[in-house]
Amino acid sequence: MASILDSVDQRTQLVGENRLELLMFRLGTQQLFAINVFKVREVVKLPHLNKMPGSHHNISGVANIRGVSIPVINLRGAIGMRPMAVDNESNLIITEYNRTIQGFLVGQVAHIVNMTWKDILPPPRSAGRANYLTAITRVPEGGVDQIVEIIDVEKVLAEIITYDIRISAEVLDREILPQMQGRRVLIVDDSSTARNQVRETLAQLGLEVIECQDGLQALKLLKGWCDAGKKVTDEIMLMITDAEMPEMDGYRLTHEVRSDPRMADLFITLNTSLSGNFNEAMVKKVGCDRFISKFQPDLLVGVTQERMRQILGA
Repeated sequence: MASILDSVDQRTQLVGENRLELLMFRLGTQQLFAINVFKVREVVKLPHLNKMPGSHHNISGVANIRGVSIPVINLRGAIGMRPMAVDNESNLIITEYNRTIQGFLVGQVAHIVNMTWKDILPPPRSAGRANYLTAITRVPEGGVDQIVEIIDVEKVLAEIITYDIRISAEVLDREILPQMQGRRVLIVDDSSTARNQVRETLAQLGLEVIECQDGLQALKLLKGWCDAGKKVTDEIMLMITDAEMPEMDGYRLTHEVRSDPRMADLFITLNTSLSGNFNEAMVKKVGCDRFISKFQPDLLVGVTQERMRQILGA
């Protein structure tokens, strides 16, 4: 099963091309679910799990993978369905999100599909705000198009792991705090959980936040300001964008901003749950100013304060 991901390193060339690959799987039903391949370390048959007394009810146990203890989340239970029972088709998807490693207990693992971000759509509004989807798409299967639900893993993890938004005292620069009051920051992320985390962190600095759910929505906002004769850097002090989003990813968004002389000088920070050298390489390739792995309040504040000092020194 691990061989399904043997060529993940080769797939890093897709990053920045507005493309992605999805690992599709089932959760004991015919419905297809998916997560991004770049966040997957490996897929293995479900090993023996050791129970953890007092752990979250959606933690099925701990797996020992080559000497490393990995918490295993019952993904079906974590997204509001009846927890999935273990059977012969049970698999473990080992992932890395927000600098942590965890496994997801799933059923049958189907295959990997190569998509463009234009094929990835936001979940329908009728699904409500409490759903665990970050996007949906369609793939052909058995001669018909099947809907694939892409899970908002950051929301799943946020309900199991407590994220601390407190800012360390040694990081906070109180001398420039008064200058930050009321200034605006643009946050671009398809995960409402991720947007909430960044908004609540920056609110402690007195900053106002404008939110967009994907790169295309953000680009339209920025171009709208330019078309109206407004200077983007007067409207916002910086943009903090996720890397991977429906419609347009953060790399393409950054490329489009840098290619437009009316807003090419916008300070852009890439804030992503992905990790790895290819991210750093893509930062240089598309021209982001900074790269931060989620979720690190001190680094978010540090970058924002750095940008404030640049503005004050201009």
